[in-house]
Amino acid sequence: MRETPATPAPTIFVNDTTLRDGEQTPGVAFTLAEKLAIAEALAEAGVPEIEAGTPAMGEEEIEALRAIASRGLGLRVLAWCRMGKADIDASRRAGVGAVNLSIPASDRLLSVKLGLDRAEALERVRRYVPMALDAGFEVAVGAEDASRADPDHLLRLAEAAAEAGAFRLRLADTVGALDPFRTYDLVAPIARSSGLAIEFHGHDDYGLATANTLAAVRAGATHVSVTVGALGERAGNACLAEVAAALESLMGAATGLDLEKLPALAERVARASGRAVPEGKAIVGRDVFAHESGIHVAGLLADPETYRGADPRLFGRRHRIVIGKHSGAKALAHALGERGVELAAPTAARLVTLVRRKATRLKRSLTVDEVVRLHDEACAGLQAR
Repeated sequence: MRETPATPAPTIFVNDTTLRDGEQTPGVAFTLAEKLAIAEALAEAGVPEIEAGTPAMGEEEIEALRAIASRGLGLRVLAWCRMGKADIDASRRAGVGAVNLSIPASDRLLSVKLGLDRAEALERVRRYVPMALDAGFEVAVGAEDASRADPDHLLRLAEAAAEAGAFRLRLADTVGALDPFRTYDLVAPIARSSGLAIEFHGHDDYGLATANTLAAVRAGATHVSVTVGALGERAGNACLAEVAAALESLMGAATGLDLEKLPALAERVARASGRAVPEGKAIVGRDVFAHESGIHVAGLLADPETYRGADPRLFGRRHRIVIGKHSGAKALAHALGERGVELAAPTAARLVTLVRRKATRLKRSLTVDEVVRLHDEACAGLQAR
């Protein structure tokens, strides 16, 4: 009997916008050297595309874009542009190979920002996408504030972008107003009816950017816009490490990323941005594979799968047992065993009490040296009885 061939994993393309939207985080400003180092680290991690800046910001930004594009990093270097000739001309000076031509999609932003109606917006797409193509660019179209746009207008925008020659449409949840269910409903009809690749760009105002991005992929998006460490305006963007890990491990998709490089990448961007990686940040935080609870530690020591969700080995990491207020005898025996000290049954209960008191007083976990000293104290107390 013939075996049915396994269905190949769908490929999802990551577009990292740390150097553009990520740098729009309040107070964050990268030097040229930092931008180059981050771009190189993204390339080493296997990121296929970066949105590296906004040429309309001026000559320094143009020079930075040119420096990144000239490095030969093996990824697509894209510039974010408004839908107009001046930005296209600035991108030509920047030496990038691709542009994201963005235009508001919602009536509110069209009216307030540009004084345009929907028909005029579509006409701009028909005018400037071919202009950018003639200038030698690969062209993506960005639908700003798509989450508050009329669905019929988004469909017409997708049709106009495809007819004009764009290769992709970005649906941006610019103000972070979506939830995963509404994201699916937004993306699915456009992905079904459009011949364009669909990218989703989520903001984290309600803490849902990663969930919304995954919902967009479920609905048919093939490209995701992310930043390292979830940097970005206000609450930030969807997090590269979270999205990549979830796509690979939970959704069975292929991203082409080297997941083991993500923790070091997060630290590099944290140093450049001045925004430390939170200790509990999913995938890359210091403590996300650390375990203190006595019940959890006992289970892990017996079988790592008992309390394992994400496998730390995928990210070049490992489980770490922490000694603190919630530690039990098995965790203490394990810690002492690393120093060649055996925890005798009569001493265990006393040691657990001493550890809990000290950890509560210090409001932190304890080092193995401190546990050894408390073990000696517990032994001495029992001998004095």
